[in-house]
Amino acid sequence: MPHAVITLIIAVLSFCSIAAAPAFAVGTEDESATAAPSPYEEAKATVDSGNYTAALPMLAGLTQNDPQNANAWNLLGFTNRKLGNMDDAAQAYAAALRINPDHRGALEYQGELYIQIGQPEKARANAARLNSLCGTCEEYEDLEAALKAAGV
Repeated sequence: MPHAVITLIIAVLSFCSIAAAPAFAVGTEDESATAAPSPYEEAKATVDSGNYTAALPMLAGLTQNDPQNANAWNLLGFTNRKLGNMDDAAQAYAAALRINPDHRGALEYQGELYIQIGQPEKARANAARLNSLCGTCEEYEDLEAALKAAGV
């Protein structure tokens, strides 16, 4: 009898472990755990870490491979601005806004560029555009704070 009980316990435990295992269709795998970040996500993470020098070629490649990606152009502008490349930043923001004239991030960052290069009237125009697009959204509030901090 003890041998039968042990066999039964092993059978029950084996069944439970099989029932608890995730089920996958034939030829599939759990990609959520192994999916690599997209090139944009990788570049954004690099920018977010403050490593603008490393992010610059990543973003240049993104905009070359996907010239209609307004988000990549905006992030390229931000990165160039942080590196002090104001002309390149201006060109990247302009590209983002040609693709999407309502790109809130590009309007905010372009406005911050305008403050930095001494064109506060253009920054104010961007703030007004943001206000008309989204009211007191984060981008509008951030640009207004930058204008206030600059004393304009």
